[in-house]
Amino acid sequence: MNTIVMKFGGSSFLKPKDYGRVARHLAERLASRKKKIIAVVSAMSGTTNKLDTLILGINKQAAPPNIDAALATGEMLSASLLEAAVSRLEIPVTSLNAYCLGIRTNSDFGRASVESVDPEPLFQALEENDVVVAAGGQAIDQSGRLTFLGRNSSDLTAIVIASMLGVHACEIYSDVPGVYTADPNLVPGAQLIPEIAYETIARMSRHGAKVLHHRAVDYAQRHSVTIACKSLTSDGVVAGTMVTGEGNARSVAIARDATVLSCGSAAEQNELRALLAEWDVCAISIEGTSGTGLCILTDIDFAIRRLTLAGNRSNCVGTISAVTEFDSSTLRVHLEDDYEQAILWARKIHERMYPGADGTTDTGQEMFTDGSLLICTNDSPENTR
Repeated sequence: MNTIVMKFGGSSFLKPKDYGRVARHLAERLASRKKKIIAVVSAMSGTTNKLDTLILGINKQAAPPNIDAALATGEMLSASLLEAAVSRLEIPVTSLNAYCLGIRTNSDFGRASVESVDPEPLFQALEENDVVVAAGGQAIDQSGRLTFLGRNSSDLTAIVIASMLGVHACEIYSDVPGVYTADPNLVPGAQLIPEIAYETIARMSRHGAKVLHHRAVDYAQRHSVTIACKSLTSDGVVAGTMVTGEGNARSVAIARDATVLSCGSAAEQNELRALLAEWDVCAISIEGTSGTGLCILTDIDFAIRRLTLAGNRSNCVGTISAVTEFDSSTLRVHLEDDYEQAILWARKIHERMYPGADGTTDTGQEMFTDGSLLICTNDSPENTR
């Protein structure tokens, strides 16, 4: 069956009227390509944070399965709203959520991992409809309980669906058309990267770049799914980056709210870091006048909850901004207490990488004297703050 798999992130749904805009785009694609469409959707922008705050406000010790079930309702509502918008155009459409997507996971609530898939429910839905809207970021475990795939994980749902249907490409729509050498909203002169390798963008994502979720990229690489990054604007579709097996570029990423954990000793630090690595959580070892610790860059909610369940006594001592410089095989991670200072770091680093890209003549040689610098040759920084 000829099918297009498309994913629309939360930035595509800032207001209720945006569902009509996306629905019209789906109608245009149906008319021009004569292919059926699966549209994977995220929750409306800001919804997941509100749901998280709501349930934890009722019970700070809410069980992980309870939290997953609550967070997943954001995508369920978004899928229902897009179904309504498409139906208004008199297009045969249905929406599916975790219980009928055919995706099974383990029971790691908060950030479950895909274990098996069954494409039959999707094939049946496509037989009866031209558009199938899928709620992203959710599945069920082997016991039939709803599981959440993690924050910003609708990308993963879309890639899994493309793979299970034998579709070798997936379109990912966000507020920017692709992967840039830095966040274009923060760094003047950030340049679009036309083609990038799976490993490169996954590495960037683990250190704060937000265009694609690293677990989605890893899954796409394992199952040979090409990712086409795009943006839906008032002037139409803007095509940007293709994620394939090749392509590299120097870049810089900013993780604004990285979490710092204190550790009682170097041995505890090493043990904790190894545990986080088993969970595919990116963490950096730090040392300072206040003691030994770790800085967690991604999947923070998941990591903290897993550590709590594991009985770990490490204390969360606050947040910090991490600026990561990607240049060939070397990673340089700069830690800054002040977010605005971190942005200045990122701009200086980017200007050094791409002189004059922002229209200035600054050589980028003047750097700040405070802050911290960690240097490594892989994804495991060894230096300290």
